[in-house]
Amino acid sequence: MDFLKLAGKKIVIFGLANKKSVACAVGKVLVEAGAEVIHVVRSEERAVACGKLFPASPVFCCDVEDEANIIRVRDEIAAQVGGPLAGIVHSIAFANYSEGLQPFHATVKKDFLQAVDISCFSFIAIANHFKELLDPDGAMVTISISTTRMASENYGYMAPVKAALDSSLCFLAKSFSAFSRVRFNAVGASLLKTSASAGIPGYIDAYLFAEQAIPRKQALQTKEVADAAAFLLSERSSGINGQTLIADAGMSF
Repeated sequence: MDFLKLAGKKIVIFGLANKKSVACAVGKVLVEAGAEVIHVVRSEERAVACGKLFPASPVFCCDVEDEANIIRVRDEIAAQVGGPLAGIVHSIAFANYSEGLQPFHATVKKDFLQAVDISCFSFIAIANHFKELLDPDGAMVTISISTTRMASENYGYMAPVKAALDSSLCFLAKSFSAFSRVRFNAVGASLLKTSASAGIPGYIDAYLFAEQAIPRKQALQTKEVADAAAFLLSERSSGINGQTLIADAGMSF
């Protein structure tokens, strides 16, 4: 039984970096569900890696920090793949600790604003520029974090940035409701074993602690986040909009 009913549907995934990426796990789940996956990656180097992981999927390049690139890649996808798009996955986050990890009150303004631009505004810009390609009943899903209220010092300023991303969901849902039924949701994931996470100071210790704090004594798996994202992309989640679906394997108990 095709429970998710994603077979044959076109879904764009932004953000694959390597085989450990959340975007990669989401892509695998969607391919297994029969979806037609289109990947958008940051660089030509990542495009080569993505092509090896998903040889049957079209791959495009887009550095979302320049909004003109989002418009360009939209036009390329429209010309080469067409629409309508049943969904878009935004799995993009970036933090530049140019002066090393600082206390939150000493956050460098340019680093904070760049992180907001890439990690949050890019989701809004993608929604805006891809709105004509999206199916009126489509879905956009971003990858967030399980809590933005815990002041984890080693995570720096990214929790407030993710809070802005979470807040944008309901505003996008409201503004899109004027012309469509596109839904905007997030998967709020707890600590994951990804290459990007490994670059956060003290992350490994936090990850090992999570394994002990979680009732099952095993940290959240990347595929579990991908499964939640696939559900939010599917019509089975049609009653969920403007929400962050927490996937933390019970860590917040």
